[in-house]
Amino acid sequence: MPNSVVISGTGLWNPPHTISNEELVTAYNAHADQFNADNAAAIEAGELAAKAHSSAEFIEKASGIKSRFAYIKDGILDVNRLRPNIPERGDDELSDQAEIGVNAAKLALAAANKSAADIDAVIVSCAYTQRSYPAIAIEIQEALGIEGFAFDMLVACSAATFGIHRAYEMIAAGTAKSVLIINPELTSPQVNYGDRDSHFIFGDVGMATVVESAESCTSEHRYEILSTKAVTSYSNNIRSNFGYVSRANDADPYSADRLFHQNGRKVFKEVCPMAAKHIIEHLQSHDLASSDVSRWWLHQANINMNLLIAKKLLGRDASAEEAPIVLDRYANTASAGSLIAFNLHHEDLVSGDYGVICSFGAGYSIGSLVVRKS
Repeated sequence: MPNSVVISGTGLWNPPHTISNEELVTAYNAHADQFNADNAAAIEAGELAAKAHSSAEFIEKASGIKSRFAYIKDGILDVNRLRPNIPERGDDELSDQAEIGVNAAKLALAAANKSAADIDAVIVSCAYTQRSYPAIAIEIQEALGIEGFAFDMLVACSAATFGIHRAYEMIAAGTAKSVLIINPELTSPQVNYGDRDSHFIFGDVGMATVVESAESCTSEHRYEILSTKAVTSYSNNIRSNFGYVSRANDADPYSADRLFHQNGRKVFKEVCPMAAKHIIEHLQSHDLASSDVSRWWLHQANINMNLLIAKKLLGRDASAEEAPIVLDRYANTASAGSLIAFNLHHEDLVSGDYGVICSFGAGYSIGSLVVRKS
């Protein structure tokens, strides 16, 4: 019989800096004015489109986002830079992303009543890693003093759930007893802060989760993972094209197509029904209905997506308690959003309550877990 697998602890680390919508808009509008002035002749000739102003009200209405955390704030609001000014570290120094991951990991280990000696494997699963190798996961493993093995995996905004899927499979198969999954989401370097439609979307964060065998779990709040479900379907509607081949392409690393960009309307139209169908089918595999679920920890990209998906699932509007929103404070934190919602909104549930953790994002990719509080 497969081992029973539980989520025994999570850790949420917030970067030291925040950026409000108002701050972002001030910088963006100054950039737009400068762009329009510098390209007045081309705009007048119809060769270029003028950049329109934005507003904090527009951002909140379009996304539900009010602010976001930034690992390094310096440079982002500089109209002549519009990107974080992150000093390069030497090869013998802990990398920025590993530092974020270590901070979150320590909090998750404490929540799970675990030490480094209890962990068999480390998975760093996120939207971006700052280098190809050595793996950020192995760097964090070394920094924490964990034996065993570690690896990185990238599945855009579904990386966290897919990482937990891998941990669940290891423990169910008996190849590991306890796995640490870390989502060091350093998204700000890939944001185009000069693009009205996307400059406000992302925030930086560190998230970590301990998944282990129920037999070894000693934490107060534990959630049995009943099963996992994943699907991918190729789409060009969300892209981030910068990579090591860009150097061989002689590509401009700062060009808009190298940074995050999306066709938001198509994403909304296609992903919402896809995610709702995925979740319903996952619940049905356990003979559960949406009405049996006490808490929905959904991916935190856009409040309108969350509200629509929850309504499709429940046949009515979900309450803030049923489907908590954290993107107003954190913005889109790529893969970490659903786990941030879980971290901040799970301790009130009682034994036997069901919940769903679900991500959806680029790929397209959707990952879900049906969990039950023990």
